[in-house]
Amino acid sequence: MHLHLPRIPSVANFAHQVQEVMKHFRHEKESEAHQVSSLSPHRNSSQIFSQIFRQQVGHQPKGFLPQTVNPDEETVPGIEHPGSTGVIYCSDRAMANGFSYANSHEWANLGQGAPEVGPIPDALPRPNSISMPVDSLEYAPTTGVKALREAVAHLYNHTYRQGKNSQYTYENVCIVPGGRSGLSRVAAVVSDVYCSYQIPDYTAYDQVLSAFKRLVPVPTVLDPECKYRLDIEQTKRDIRTQGLAVIIASNPRNPTGQVIAGKDLKELVALSKEGTTLILDEFYSWYIYPEHERDFGKSVSSAEYIDDVNTDSVVIIDGLTKNWRLPGWRVCWVLGPKNLITALSQSGSFLDGGANHPMQLAAVSLLEPSQVKHEKLALQKHFKAKRDHVLKRLHDLHLDVDIPPQATFYIWLNLEKLPPPLNNGLTFFEELLKEKTIVIPGIFFDINPSHRRNLFNSPCHHFVRLSFGPPLEDLDKGIDAIGRVVRAARKEGTKKFGHSYKKSLETAPEQI
Repeated sequence: MHLHLPRIPSVANFAHQVQEVMKHFRHEKESEAHQVSSLSPHRNSSQIFSQIFRQQVGHQPKGFLPQTVNPDEETVPGIEHPGSTGVIYCSDRAMANGFSYANSHEWANLGQGAPEVGPIPDALPRPNSISMPVDSLEYAPTTGVKALREAVAHLYNHTYRQGKNSQYTYENVCIVPGGRSGLSRVAAVVSDVYCSYQIPDYTAYDQVLSAFKRLVPVPTVLDPECKYRLDIEQTKRDIRTQGLAVIIASNPRNPTGQVIAGKDLKELVALSKEGTTLILDEFYSWYIYPEHERDFGKSVSSAEYIDDVNTDSVVIIDGLTKNWRLPGWRVCWVLGPKNLITALSQSGSFLDGGANHPMQLAAVSLLEPSQVKHEKLALQKHFKAKRDHVLKRLHDLHLDVDIPPQATFYIWLNLEKLPPPLNNGLTFFEELLKEKTIVIPGIFFDINPSHRRNLFNSPCHHFVRLSFGPPLEDLDKGIDAIGRVVRAARKEGTKKFGHSYKKSLETAPEQI
């Protein structure tokens, strides 16, 4: 494995770039909708959007140094805004349109990257209190409470490694305060290497690969014609010809809802024997939707295909956030070789200081295998029913999903068949804000660390990510809003779209 402890520099203000893009939509004469309405037959909305987008900060032609900070924000000497993920940007835009956590029940948040946290059919009661013994008021170790580390190791051995000689122990587990914290700890100990990532993928990878400069990002665009499948043979060739030392990926895949499993996952794990470290974000490992009743209750993890837990350079990141539906607990873990865990203890000491001590103790009983089996089964049946419901409603709106999700709680919706400018993810997003509905524009999943690439012809422009994580009534509210926007475009035309967007608000936190 390639470990190091670098400094963490600042990154470009990504949110500001998109705010600048949307300035072009404020007036009808400057709007995408207006420009599209006067297009010649030889130009389309994606070309117009590309023309607008390339004028913005960070997207000038190569050879020019992009402006990486917003002068209006950078008023504290030596401090630069690092930017936020696309999901956070969308939340800020929603707040500019009246959304607040106090009135969130009036909105349909189909952009949220979290599952519903309340009771679901056939699941165990939700935790509603925790014990706080006096000892838990002390700092926890930066690697986590030993009892929880043991529980994580036991769960993986029981679920994925029965009958294997090499077993996980607590020394293979590091408890971290959230998935991003786990990613940051791992990134902080990686040395100067080429790191492969895929497009589209989880938005936070953009910030991680921008902040930790020793990871030199190398993109791979996944082909929708192949159902966004990662080509293992091509990856092997890239390792040999490009010297890839690290591969980072979500599995199951955010935002496409696909999953690497079985033979493909086994072959991916085998790459760790070729001098390449795999960093696999497995937060959606329970969200698998089988076709046959007998297959419910199964989950997916690279842990099943690792030969030796201490010599195979496979790093797994997971936690209570998604599978246990406890995003507010901020209790997650990194699983890997022992020597990785000692390095993560060091990086955690200056990055985050460790996870909440009382919450770690409360989490131990939740990892008991029989309880996990019960929860997994209830979760899969409930979320599969929600997935099928949303897909049917989209079908009724003539918005069929090209590649339906096999996993996660996301739908990667292609808008290309809608009339312009509604076929652009950013425009579709802004129009739905007027209907009190939030989605995530696909462009945010075109990972572009430090804005090294031009995104004029991004394969993600015409997509949005819909989440079926929220409760069913919220999903219906959001699909109703999508229906209103789509029907209006088909019936009345699109001249009213692409403009009249509200400015972002700088609202005091107590008002939100």
